[in-house]
Amino acid sequence: MAKVDMTAWNYGRGLAQHLVTSGEQVYEANPRWTAQRRRRARKAGKSDRLDAHAVAQLVREESATLPPIAPDDETAVLDLLTTEREAALVEATRLRNHLHQLLLQTCPDYADHLPRLTSDAGLQAAETFQTTTPSPLQQQRAAAIRRIAARLRLTLQQAEALGEEIRQLAAVHFAPLTQVCGVQLLTAGALAGILGPGARFKSEAQLAMYAGVEPLETSSAGVLRHRLNRGGNRRLNAILYRIALVQTHSATSDQRLWAREGMRTGRWLV
Repeated sequence: MAKVDMTAWNYGRGLAQHLVTSGEQVYEANPRWTAQRRRRARKAGKSDRLDAHAVAQLVREESATLPPIAPDDETAVLDLLTTEREAALVEATRLRNHLHQLLLQTCPDYADHLPRLTSDAGLQAAETFQTTTPSPLQQQRAAAIRRIAARLRLTLQQAEALGEEIRQLAAVHFAPLTQVCGVQLLTAGALAGILGPGARFKSEAQLAMYAGVEPLETSSAGVLRHRLNRGGNRRLNAILYRIALVQTHSATSDQRLWAREGMRTGRWLV
């Protein structure tokens, strides 16, 4: 009996993997698809029974096109490491912004005397920062700067360690991806982690829609037009966009013109 899990990559991941390892067929479905079926149903509303009916109807009608769920493999490890590294980099940016705020309050012209906070020298200066002002508030601000700098150092070290793990794992299993212009080991690991195990997509069009790079047709009155797709997996979309930018900078003048026009109209990966 076919089963479908609408949250196979979030809260329902454990259940989906349990079913897969038990020999059941599990499909991935977007919750929006079942919500649309509920709205078209004879009885409006939302309940577990209505959800189950919408899921069953979706599997019956669309099982041939739904991505199947495969057992977790090294891609799940890469997804975990990549997500954690991205979170560490976001936290590092937040800590730098906090340091900048406190330094401005303590020494408004600190940028003229200290190296940039994005450099190792700037981080060392923040870790040993002192103020000559005897004010208790300024002294506490200086202490807070040193503490935040220490947390920033730890966060950056963790991000670097995670990046090295990603590179090593990607080099073993996904090194061929680096032959694509704009794809390094970190990018290859991120792509593998997002796309997941197995052959989830049966066609290039299905993958393009999942990544949000397939343009949406908005034709009217005989005029053929397209607009950018704002849906799909935005992390994957951002990675593909960065790859396209690198390829654009590495391309010839004619190829560069074509790529710019494609990214403007939304047809750059189709």
